[in-house]
Amino acid sequence: MSLKRNDSSDNQLSSLMEIAGELVLRLNTRGEILHVSKRTDALIGHGSPLAGMKLFELVRLSDRRAIEAALRQAIASREVTRVSVQMATRAVLRWYELQMIAYNDEEDVAVLVVGHDISGQQATEERLRHMATHDELTGLPNRSLLSDRLRMAIAQSRRTDRGFAVVALDLDGFKKVNDALGHPVGDALLRVAAARLRETLRDVDTLARVGGDEFVAVLHGAVDEVEIHNVARRMIAAIQLPFEIDGNALYVSTSIGVAIYPAHGETDVKLLAHADSAMYRAKETGKARCIIYNHLSFNQVEHDVTMEAAMFEAVRNGEFLLHYQPIVDTHTRQIVGFEALMRWMRPDIGLVPPNQFIPMAENNGLINLLGAWALKSACVQLKRFEEAAGRPLYVSVNVSPRQFRSDQFLSMMDDALKLSGLEGDQLLLEITEGILMSDPEHAEALLAKITARGVRIAIDDFGTGYSSLVYLKRFPIAALKIDRTFIKDLPDSVKDAAICNVVLSLANHLSLLTVAEGVENERQMEFLAAQGCSLIQGFHTGFPLLPDALIEILKADALVLQN
Repeated sequence: MSLKRNDSSDNQLSSLMEIAGELVLRLNTRGEILHVSKRTDALIGHGSPLAGMKLFELVRLSDRRAIEAALRQAIASREVTRVSVQMATRAVLRWYELQMIAYNDEEDVAVLVVGHDISGQQATEERLRHMATHDELTGLPNRSLLSDRLRMAIAQSRRTDRGFAVVALDLDGFKKVNDALGHPVGDALLRVAAARLRETLRDVDTLARVGGDEFVAVLHGAVDEVEIHNVARRMIAAIQLPFEIDGNALYVSTSIGVAIYPAHGETDVKLLAHADSAMYRAKETGKARCIIYNHLSFNQVEHDVTMEAAMFEAVRNGEFLLHYQPIVDTHTRQIVGFEALMRWMRPDIGLVPPNQFIPMAENNGLINLLGAWALKSACVQLKRFEEAAGRPLYVSVNVSPRQFRSDQFLSMMDDALKLSGLEGDQLLLEITEGILMSDPEHAEALLAKITARGVRIAIDDFGTGYSSLVYLKRFPIAALKIDRTFIKDLPDSVKDAAICNVVLSLANHLSLLTVAEGVENERQMEFLAAQGCSLIQGFHTGFPLLPDALIEILKADALVLQN
């Protein structure tokens, strides 16, 4: 662009600058202001002429390099260059998007700058960023931001050779308050509790809400157990004070577990799991107390410490897999669903049996992380299976006791359904009899919420746990999975045949679906079909396989059905 300077062109340029935008300036190549519009002068004038000042003098100190870089780019490219900065107006710092373009001005080069106020847009984006990283109820950092803070703390500790503590807290008695007085009162209590806990910590420390009534604190530089116990006592004392909410004097306490970096773990996952494990130990041994993790006392004698360490690394390295075993209709012999089975493929050893690592994960707290991953992965994978089969299917996923007790389980399930797009009835959750009977009140309340979403509940390993059948009446059970111990000797074992007949008859009268596990031959299948068993799974109809192999099977079955 080239302009020959005369009075007329000066007037034209000035007129154009007045209408071009709310912020309009003309600069030389050194960034010095040659001319500003009247609106610009009124907006950001500081009582002295702006002409002769440099543009970067008008922006926030941290934005000066960005301004200089944008100016150089605009001059070099002769194309519109954009940069967002904060500028000091007469009233306050405001965000502007500046558009710069260089042009030939007689014998020299000038730069035209047009700015638009984007403060509202920036404020909206900032609110969205805050919502993504903070808990809506308490305003504290959420799990996502906590993970970032933990990784930063680990990096800093490696540089400074100073450790830190991870503190897991759970409110004792909160569930009773929530159930008795409702969620609004419970939410109010959580807000007050969060504020009290925050006051016990230093500004450099982090306090996050990671679920229902669960909090995590990161205490920078705290490695001395005496110091940590002093902080914990302040937290316990703060929570034990009465909560005055809606005219109610409410009392709760807090149980605390602590893991110290690097003694108890060198990753954020391991530190959180060990702090969580210590917190559960505190709850089990009296509540309203603090326990610091100790791997010697926390692990069973037969516990393989080496394997535990490998588990935490396996989570990061993606060594856990899901195999899927077909579930087949006894009459049509058609695949109607799959059970998702977790497997651990160690690079140096191979497959680790689930009976080795699942109890370990339950003990060290990793089961919640693994369970959440398994549930989401299985739901998403089912969509691929349905595409290959060309018809609806369902997936069955096991739920551990610790998962079932977690306040996050319901939201985790909701996330899995939303992410995958599955209907609720396409998901079958397998729980054991023991889970139901260990805390019937909690189980009843949670199952009501689960089934309200259409999700079905199956009793896994039916007949091997509690002998009482009261729960079949009390809880919304949809299916019974007959344990393989009653199947393996069929049809020759009179006792096993009698047990299966009783279970199948009971299920039929209660309108429950039945799935026989561990079916390994045709004779077993024919016997079960004759007795009214709905579905079977086992080596006879399909081994647990990786998804790609099953997709090929489903495609082949679909072609057969079409023909």
